[in-house]
Amino acid sequence: MKNTKHFGGIIKKSALAIIATAVVLTASIAQAEIKPAVVYDTAGKNDKSFNEAVFNGITKFMNDTGIAVTELEPTNEAMMEQSLKKFAQRGYSPVVAVGFTMANAVAAAAAEYPDTQFTIIDGVVDAPNVQNVVFKEHEGSFLVGVMAAMASSTGTVGFVGGMDIPLISRFECGYKQGVAHQDSSMNVLAQMTGSTPAAWGNPSKGGEITRNQVENGADVVFAAAGGTGMGVYQTAADMGVLAIGVDSNQNYIQPGTMLTSMYKKVGLAAYQSFEAAMNGTWSAGFTVNGVAEDGVGAAMDEYNADLVSAEMMASVEAARAGIVDGSIVVHDYMSDNTCPL
Repeated sequence: MKNTKHFGGIIKKSALAIIATAVVLTASIAQAEIKPAVVYDTAGKNDKSFNEAVFNGITKFMNDTGIAVTELEPTNEAMMEQSLKKFAQRGYSPVVAVGFTMANAVAAAAAEYPDTQFTIIDGVVDAPNVQNVVFKEHEGSFLVGVMAAMASSTGTVGFVGGMDIPLISRFECGYKQGVAHQDSSMNVLAQMTGSTPAAWGNPSKGGEITRNQVENGADVVFAAAGGTGMGVYQTAADMGVLAIGVDSNQNYIQPGTMLTSMYKKVGLAAYQSFEAAMNGTWSAGFTVNGVAEDGVGAAMDEYNADLVSAEMMASVEAARAGIVDGSIVVHDYMSDNTCPL
Protein backbone atom coordinates (compact mmCIF):
# COMPACT_ATOMS: atom_id res chain seq x y z
CA MET A 1 0.00 0.00 0.00
CA LYS A 2 2.83 2.34 0.83
CA ASN A 3 4.35 1.72 -2.59
CA THR A 4 0.97 2.28 -4.25
CA LYS A 5 0.48 5.59 -2.45
CA HIS A 6 3.98 6.63 -3.31
CA PHE A 7 3.41 5.72 -6.94
CA GLY A 8 0.10 7.56 -6.92
CA GLY A 9 1.79 10.65 -5.50
CA ILE A 10 4.36 10.53 -8.27
CA ILE A 11 1.58 10.35 -10.86
CA LYS A 12 -0.23 13.34 -9.34
CA LYS A 13 2.95 15.40 -9.17
CA SER A 14 3.82 14.44 -12.73
CA ALA A 15 0.33 15.41 -13.91
CA LEU A 16 0.60 18.78 -12.21
CA ALA A 17 4.00 19.33 -13.73
CA ILE A 18 2.65 18.50 -17.20
CA ILE A 19 -0.25 20.93 -16.72
CA ALA A 20 2.09 23.68 -15.51
CA THR A 21 4.40 23.06 -18.46
CA ALA A 22 1.47 23.16 -20.86
CA VAL A 23 0.36 26.53 -19.46
CA VAL A 24 3.86 27.93 -19.87
CA LEU A 25 4.13 26.55 -23.40
CA THR A 26 0.71 27.94 -24.31
CA ALA A 27 1.72 31.39 -23.07
CA SER A 28 5.00 31.15 -24.97
CA ILE A 29 3.23 30.11 -28.15
CA ALA A 30 0.77 33.01 -27.80
CA GLN A 31 3.64 35.44 -27.43
CA ALA A 32 5.65 33.81 -30.20
CA GLU A 33 2.82 34.59 -32.62
CA ILE A 34 3.35 38.28 -32.01
CA LYS A 35 6.14 39.83 -34.06
CA PRO A 36 5.67 43.57 -33.48
CA ALA A 37 7.60 46.21 -35.37
CA VAL A 38 7.65 49.98 -35.70
CA VAL A 39 8.73 52.34 -38.46
CA TYR A 40 9.42 55.89 -37.28
CA ASP A 41 9.22 58.90 -39.52
CA THR A 42 12.39 60.59 -40.78
CA ALA A 43 12.84 62.63 -37.57
CA GLY A 44 13.89 59.42 -35.81
CA LYS A 45 13.13 58.04 -32.39
CA ASN A 46 15.36 60.53 -30.56
CA ASP A 47 13.55 63.68 -31.73
CA LYS A 48 12.52 64.56 -28.12
CA SER A 49 8.98 64.92 -29.44
CA PHE A 50 6.46 62.79 -31.34
CA ASN A 51 8.68 59.84 -32.33
CA GLU A 52 10.38 59.68 -28.95
CA ALA A 53 7.00 59.49 -27.24
CA VAL A 54 6.21 56.43 -29.38
CA PHE A 55 9.63 54.97 -28.57
CA ASN A 56 8.92 55.40 -24.84
CA GLY A 57 5.62 53.56 -25.21
CA ILE A 58 7.31 50.73 -27.08
CA THR A 59 10.05 50.50 -24.46
CA LYS A 60 7.42 50.17 -21.76
CA PHE A 61 5.71 47.41 -23.75
CA MET A 62 8.96 45.48 -24.08
CA ASN A 63 9.74 45.89 -20.38
CA ASP A 64 6.23 44.83 -19.35
CA THR A 65 5.92 41.80 -21.63
CA GLY A 66 9.43 40.68 -22.52
CA ILE A 67 8.45 40.75 -26.19
CA ALA A 68 11.01 42.39 -28.48
CA VAL A 69 9.86 45.11 -30.86
CA THR A 70 11.91 45.53 -34.02
CA GLU A 71 12.49 49.16 -34.99
CA LEU A 72 13.51 50.96 -38.14
CA GLU A 73 14.34 54.62 -38.73
CA PRO A 74 14.04 55.53 -42.43
CA THR A 75 16.01 58.51 -43.66
CA ASN A 76 13.65 59.45 -46.50
CA GLU A 77 10.06 58.92 -47.56
CA ALA A 78 10.91 56.21 -50.12
CA MET A 79 12.37 54.09 -47.33
CA MET A 80 9.11 54.28 -45.37
CA GLU A 81 7.19 52.10 -47.83
CA GLN A 82 10.15 49.76 -48.33
CA SER A 83 10.47 49.30 -44.57
CA LEU A 84 6.80 48.55 -44.03
CA LYS A 85 6.76 46.00 -46.85
CA LYS A 86 9.98 44.37 -45.65
CA PHE A 87 8.50 43.88 -42.19
CA ALA A 88 5.28 42.45 -43.63
CA GLN A 89 7.20 40.10 -45.94
CA ARG A 90 9.14 38.76 -42.95
CA GLY A 91 6.00 38.06 -40.96
CA TYR A 92 5.99 41.00 -38.56
CA SER A 93 2.59 42.10 -37.25
CA PRO A 94 1.33 44.48 -36.06
CA VAL A 95 3.55 47.03 -37.75
CA VAL A 96 3.17 50.52 -36.29
CA ALA A 97 3.78 53.47 -38.61
CA VAL A 98 4.54 56.76 -36.89
CA GLY A 99 3.02 59.95 -38.27
CA PHE A 100 0.70 61.21 -40.97
CA THR A 101 3.54 61.29 -43.53
CA MET A 102 3.38 57.48 -43.52
CA ALA A 103 -0.17 57.36 -44.91
CA ASN A 104 0.71 56.63 -48.54
CA ALA A 105 3.33 54.08 -47.53
CA VAL A 106 0.87 52.30 -45.22
CA ALA A 107 -1.82 52.27 -47.92
CA ALA A 108 0.57 50.62 -50.38
CA ALA A 109 1.92 48.09 -47.88
CA ALA A 110 -1.54 47.21 -46.54
CA ALA A 111 -2.83 46.54 -50.05
CA GLU A 112 0.11 44.27 -50.90
CA TYR A 113 0.06 42.41 -47.56
CA PRO A 114 -3.63 42.11 -46.56
CA ASP A 115 -2.89 39.59 -43.80
CA THR A 116 -0.56 41.97 -41.95
CA GLN A 117 -1.95 44.25 -39.26
CA PHE A 118 -0.83 47.85 -39.62
CA THR A 119 -1.40 50.68 -37.15
CA ILE A 120 -0.85 54.26 -38.23
CA ILE A 121 -0.58 56.90 -35.52
CA ASP A 122 -1.79 60.38 -36.45
CA GLY A 123 -2.83 59.34 -39.94
CA VAL A 124 -5.80 57.83 -41.75
CA VAL A 125 -5.74 54.92 -44.19
CA ASP A 126 -9.09 53.35 -45.02
CA ALA A 127 -8.20 49.67 -45.38
CA PRO A 128 -9.53 46.49 -43.72
CA ASN A 129 -6.17 45.67 -42.13
CA VAL A 130 -5.27 49.16 -40.87
CA GLN A 131 -5.91 50.57 -37.42
CA ASN A 132 -6.02 54.38 -37.39
CA VAL A 133 -5.27 56.26 -34.16
CA VAL A 134 -5.88 60.00 -34.30
CA PHE A 135 -6.15 62.79 -31.75
CA LYS A 136 -8.18 65.93 -31.11
CA GLU A 137 -5.20 68.26 -31.05
CA HIS A 138 -7.46 71.31 -31.06
CA GLU A 139 -8.89 70.34 -27.67
CA GLY A 140 -5.49 69.94 -26.00
CA SER A 141 -4.29 73.16 -27.64
CA PHE A 142 -7.34 74.94 -26.24
CA LEU A 143 -6.26 73.99 -22.71
CA VAL A 144 -2.70 75.27 -23.12
CA GLY A 145 -4.13 78.41 -24.73
CA VAL A 146 -6.04 79.07 -21.51
CA MET A 147 -2.79 78.67 -19.58
CA ALA A 148 -0.87 80.93 -21.95
CA ALA A 149 -3.41 83.73 -21.57
CA MET A 150 -3.26 83.50 -17.79
CA ALA A 151 0.56 83.41 -17.70
CA SER A 152 1.03 86.36 -20.05
CA SER A 153 1.67 89.82 -18.64
CA THR A 154 2.00 91.58 -22.01
CA GLY A 155 -1.34 90.65 -23.56
CA THR A 156 0.45 88.96 -26.49
CA VAL A 157 1.37 85.30 -26.94
CA GLY A 158 2.92 83.39 -29.81
CA PHE A 159 2.54 80.21 -31.86
CA VAL A 160 5.23 78.58 -34.00
CA GLY A 161 4.04 75.82 -36.31
CA GLY A 162 6.12 73.34 -38.26
CA MET A 163 4.99 72.44 -41.77
CA ASP A 164 2.10 74.55 -43.05
CA ILE A 165 -0.59 71.86 -43.24
CA PRO A 166 -4.16 71.62 -41.91
CA LEU A 167 -3.09 69.38 -39.01
CA ILE A 168 -0.82 72.09 -37.59
CA SER A 169 -3.43 74.75 -38.27
CA ARG A 170 -5.68 72.63 -36.04
CA PHE A 171 -3.18 73.16 -33.20
CA GLU A 172 -3.00 76.88 -33.95
CA CYS A 173 -6.76 77.35 -34.11
CA GLY A 174 -7.40 75.43 -30.90
CA TYR A 175 -4.71 77.47 -29.14
CA LYS A 176 -6.21 80.74 -30.32
CA GLN A 177 -9.65 79.66 -29.14
CA GLY A 178 -8.29 78.80 -25.69
CA VAL A 179 -6.52 82.16 -25.42
CA ALA A 180 -9.68 84.01 -26.49
CA HIS A 181 -11.84 81.96 -24.14
CA GLN A 182 -9.73 83.13 -21.22
CA ASP A 183 -9.20 86.71 -22.42
CA SER A 184 -10.74 87.95 -25.65
CA SER A 185 -8.48 91.04 -25.64
CA MET A 186 -5.32 88.95 -26.09
CA ASN A 187 -3.23 89.09 -29.26
CA VAL A 188 -1.82 85.88 -30.81
CA LEU A 189 1.17 86.04 -33.17
CA ALA A 190 1.37 82.92 -35.33
CA GLN A 191 3.76 81.71 -38.02
CA MET A 192 4.54 78.42 -39.72
CA THR A 193 8.16 77.42 -40.28
CA GLY A 194 7.84 76.22 -43.87
CA SER A 195 5.86 74.32 -46.49
CA THR A 196 8.03 71.20 -46.84
CA PRO A 197 8.93 68.36 -44.42
CA ALA A 198 12.18 70.22 -43.69
CA ALA A 199 10.06 72.50 -41.49
CA TRP A 200 10.06 69.81 -38.79
CA GLY A 201 13.83 69.89 -38.31
CA ASN A 202 14.88 73.53 -38.43
CA PRO A 203 15.56 74.70 -34.86
CA SER A 204 17.46 77.79 -36.04
CA LYS A 205 14.39 78.96 -37.97
CA GLY A 206 12.21 78.17 -34.95
CA GLY A 207 14.48 80.33 -32.84
CA GLU A 208 14.38 83.13 -35.38
CA ILE A 209 10.56 83.16 -35.46
CA THR A 210 10.41 83.06 -31.68
CA ARG A 211 12.82 85.97 -31.33
CA ASN A 212 10.69 88.03 -33.70
CA GLN A 213 7.51 87.21 -31.79
CA VAL A 214 9.11 88.07 -28.44
CA GLU A 215 10.41 91.35 -29.84
CA ASN A 216 6.81 92.07 -30.85
CA GLY A 217 5.51 91.50 -27.34
CA ALA A 218 4.92 87.75 -26.97
CA ASP A 219 5.88 86.39 -23.56
CA VAL A 220 4.51 82.85 -24.00
CA VAL A 221 5.21 80.83 -27.19
CA PHE A 222 3.59 77.50 -28.08
CA ALA A 223 5.50 75.35 -30.57
CA ALA A 224 3.88 72.61 -32.64
CA ALA A 225 6.87 72.04 -34.86
CA GLY A 226 8.65 68.76 -34.10
CA GLY A 227 12.42 69.19 -33.84
CA THR A 228 12.09 72.85 -34.81
CA GLY A 229 10.58 73.37 -31.39
CA MET A 230 14.01 72.87 -29.78
CA GLY A 231 14.99 76.28 -31.17
CA VAL A 232 11.76 77.78 -29.87
CA TYR A 233 12.33 76.52 -26.34
CA GLN A 234 15.99 77.58 -26.25
CA THR A 235 15.26 81.07 -27.55
CA ALA A 236 12.36 81.52 -25.15
CA ALA A 237 14.64 80.56 -22.25
CA ASP A 238 17.41 82.87 -23.50
CA MET A 239 14.99 85.80 -23.80
CA GLY A 240 13.33 85.21 -20.45
CA VAL A 241 9.87 84.22 -21.67
CA LEU A 242 7.80 81.04 -21.36
CA ALA A 243 7.38 78.26 -23.89
CA ILE A 244 4.87 75.44 -24.33
CA GLY A 245 5.94 72.01 -25.59
CA VAL A 246 4.02 69.56 -27.74
CA ASP A 247 3.22 65.86 -28.33
CA SER A 248 5.26 64.42 -25.45
CA ASN A 249 5.86 66.01 -22.06
CA GLN A 250 8.75 68.35 -22.91
CA ASN A 251 8.73 70.30 -19.64
CA TYR A 252 12.16 68.91 -18.74
CA ILE A 253 13.87 70.39 -21.80
CA GLN A 254 14.07 73.93 -20.38
CA PRO A 255 13.08 73.58 -16.72
CA GLY A 256 11.68 76.77 -15.25
CA THR A 257 10.65 78.32 -18.57
CA MET A 258 8.38 75.58 -19.95
CA LEU A 259 4.88 76.56 -18.84
CA THR A 260 3.47 73.18 -19.89
CA SER A 261 3.33 70.76 -22.84
CA MET A 262 0.31 69.78 -24.90
CA TYR A 263 0.72 66.02 -24.70
CA LYS A 264 -0.69 63.43 -27.06
CA LYS A 265 -0.54 59.87 -25.78
CA VAL A 266 0.99 58.45 -28.95
CA GLY A 267 3.21 56.10 -26.95
CA LEU A 268 0.15 54.57 -25.35
CA ALA A 269 -1.37 54.10 -28.81
CA ALA A 270 1.60 51.98 -29.90
CA TYR A 271 1.55 50.04 -26.63
CA GLN A 272 -2.16 49.29 -26.96
CA SER A 273 -1.82 48.13 -30.57
CA PHE A 274 0.76 45.51 -29.61
CA GLU A 275 -1.11 44.57 -26.44
CA ALA A 276 -4.34 44.02 -28.38
CA ALA A 277 -2.54 41.79 -30.89
CA MET A 278 -1.02 39.83 -28.03
CA ASN A 279 -4.47 39.37 -26.49
CA GLY A 280 -6.20 38.57 -29.78
CA THR A 281 -8.36 41.71 -29.68
CA TRP A 282 -6.61 43.83 -32.33
CA SER A 283 -9.05 45.35 -34.80
CA ALA A 284 -8.89 47.68 -37.78
CA GLY A 285 -10.84 50.94 -37.85
CA PHE A 286 -10.61 54.30 -36.16
CA THR A 287 -9.83 55.45 -32.62
CA VAL A 288 -10.15 59.14 -31.81
CA ASN A 289 -8.58 60.40 -28.58
CA GLY A 290 -9.52 63.78 -27.16
CA VAL A 291 -9.75 65.45 -23.78
CA ALA A 292 -12.55 63.12 -22.64
CA GLU A 293 -10.35 60.08 -23.31
CA ASP A 294 -7.29 61.75 -21.75
CA GLY A 295 -5.62 61.35 -25.11
CA VAL A 296 -4.58 65.02 -25.09
CA GLY A 297 -4.02 67.48 -22.27
CA ALA A 298 -1.69 69.87 -20.47
CA ALA A 299 1.30 68.25 -18.76
CA MET A 300 2.08 68.96 -15.12
CA ASP A 301 5.20 67.78 -13.28
CA GLU A 302 7.99 68.97 -11.02
CA TYR A 303 9.55 71.02 -13.83
CA ASN A 304 6.63 73.44 -14.23
CA ALA A 305 4.96 73.23 -10.81
CA ASP A 306 6.30 76.65 -9.75
CA LEU A 307 4.95 78.28 -12.91
CA VAL A 308 1.36 77.09 -12.65
CA SER A 309 -0.85 78.70 -10.00
CA ALA A 310 -3.84 77.10 -8.34
CA GLU A 311 -6.03 79.61 -10.17
CA MET A 312 -4.54 78.55 -13.48
CA MET A 313 -5.12 74.89 -12.73
CA ALA A 314 -8.72 75.63 -11.74
CA SER A 315 -9.34 77.41 -15.06
CA VAL A 316 -7.78 74.55 -17.01
CA GLU A 317 -9.90 72.02 -15.13
CA ALA A 318 -13.03 74.08 -15.76
CA ALA A 319 -12.20 74.21 -19.48
CA ARG A 320 -11.48 70.48 -19.55
CA ALA A 321 -14.80 69.72 -17.86
CA GLY A 322 -16.60 72.04 -20.28
CA ILE A 323 -15.14 70.23 -23.28
CA VAL A 324 -16.12 66.87 -21.82
CA ASP A 325 -19.72 67.86 -21.02
CA GLY A 326 -20.16 69.76 -24.29
CA SER A 327 -20.65 73.22 -22.83
CA ILE A 328 -17.41 74.22 -24.57
CA VAL A 329 -17.11 73.22 -28.22
CA VAL A 330 -13.64 73.66 -29.70
CA HIS A 331 -13.85 74.24 -33.44
CA ASP A 332 -11.82 71.76 -35.47
CA TYR A 333 -9.93 73.53 -38.24
CA MET A 334 -9.76 70.32 -40.25
CA SER A 335 -13.55 70.15 -40.48
CA ASP A 336 -13.71 73.14 -42.84
CA ASN A 337 -10.26 74.80 -42.85
CA THR A 338 -11.50 77.89 -41.03
CA CYS A 339 -10.82 79.24 -37.56
CA PRO A 340 -13.75 81.34 -36.36
CA LEU A 341 -13.04 83.34 -33.22
